[in-house]
Amino acid sequence: MLRAGIVGLPNVGKSTLFNAVVANAKAEAANFPFCTIEPNVGVVAVPDERLNVLAKIASSAQIIPARVEFVDIAGLVKGASQGEGLGNQFLSHIREVDAIVHVVRCFENDDIIHVAGSVDPARDIEIINIELGLSDLAQIERRIDRTRKLARTSKDAQFEVSVLEKLAGALNEGKSVRQISLNEEETEIIKGLELLTYKPIIYAANVSEDELATGNHFVETVRQIAATENAQVVIVSAQVEAELVELPEEDKADFLASLGVEEGGLKSLIRATYTLLGLRTYFTCGPKETRAWTINAGMSAPQAAGVIHSDFERGFIRAETVAYKDLVTTGSMNAAKEKGLVRSEGKEYVVQEGDVMLFRFNV
Repeated sequence: MLRAGIVGLPNVGKSTLFNAVVANAKAEAANFPFCTIEPNVGVVAVPDERLNVLAKIASSAQIIPARVEFVDIAGLVKGASQGEGLGNQFLSHIREVDAIVHVVRCFENDDIIHVAGSVDPARDIEIINIELGLSDLAQIERRIDRTRKLARTSKDAQFEVSVLEKLAGALNEGKSVRQISLNEEETEIIKGLELLTYKPIIYAANVSEDELATGNHFVETVRQIAATENAQVVIVSAQVEAELVELPEEDKADFLASLGVEEGGLKSLIRATYTLLGLRTYFTCGPKETRAWTINAGMSAPQAAGVIHSDFERGFIRAETVAYKDLVTTGSMNAAKEKGLVRSEGKEYVVQEGDVMLFRFNV
């Protein structure tokens, strides 16, 4: 399951946003720093309208969406990498996630205290990024010290030291590991380090309700910073998300439309996360259930089958595959077969977004 960690300074709306997108989560949202100490975890269904369409076609008894785990990590402060505000504990929680959602305050409100006394997205982002970078630098320097001893007699260790020194130099210049160009061999070297500034990041610009559709000058600042890191920006409003939770399902679309937007923050965040991580969705569909499965882009049919069960990958024979749009257009699997739209794909087939698949395998 995809894990996304929600981080940011205290009082930027992290826990409010978490509570809203998870809906049933119980993270405490209060107007003082460090109200979140242990990370709150919530699992949410990935919104996907295609599931309902497929379930209707197949008369499925059950719909099972893909899921994302959101982790609400306590607010970081300046000095977190040296332990300020229980920083080391909080940083260790970030190492365990697949992607970082960095909530940045982009709204003015005198009733909500900012830990630094004013709203300044550039400063706030810099504080968090410096702390993540210092934590990475300390970890890399420890690794260099250990590896140098081996480098006296090992060419592999010498190469590792050169890669680590390259990263250390960039971090000392204030860059994130995401901004460093690495080849395949270099990437393999650092894979196990779980570096914080190497994790994909989405900046969630938290705005007021009346600026959700348009954004503001704070959001533009966030976008400029994200562009230098190959990061993504999503405009959200924790205030709006909290209001959506209280509304009946049938009223949510009208409420969002009244604000000039088509979707809430959950859909925007998940879509951005899938794009950032290069994830794809395929479906299995039948009378028992219609289900969404998450895979990495470029996965072959056997690898995609292995997401369901390792036996499917080991005993893979072929996959009967039809594109979502073709199945919907024809109205049934039988009709799609009659039109020659259901394909028999082998081990080399790369699964495409929206494929509806039936796997044949030997036990």
